[in-house]
Amino acid sequence: MREWIEAVKAELGVDLDVDVAELLDMTKVVAHGVARPAAPLTSFLVGCAAAQAGGGPTAVAEANRKVAALAERWAAEHENGSATA
Repeated sequence: MREWIEAVKAELGVDLDVDVAELLDMTKVVAHGVARPAAPLTSFLVGCAAAQAGGGPTAVAEANRKVAALAERWAAEHENGSATA
């Protein structure tokens, strides 16, 4: 996996080290708490949000944290039936 990520970064000209485990944890929460197809789309949006916030590992981590918390709230609300889909 690390080799793949490095190849993608090289292909796209991205010079950014981020916490891969943290991003994978977020996508797991989204996939299981919201919907499986939401995980890759959410990852894309995290990247866009981080770029709009100036980029860098801190911006990625902050966007990732916000989305993970949202996904956990979403899952809890929908599990309890207190929100409509």
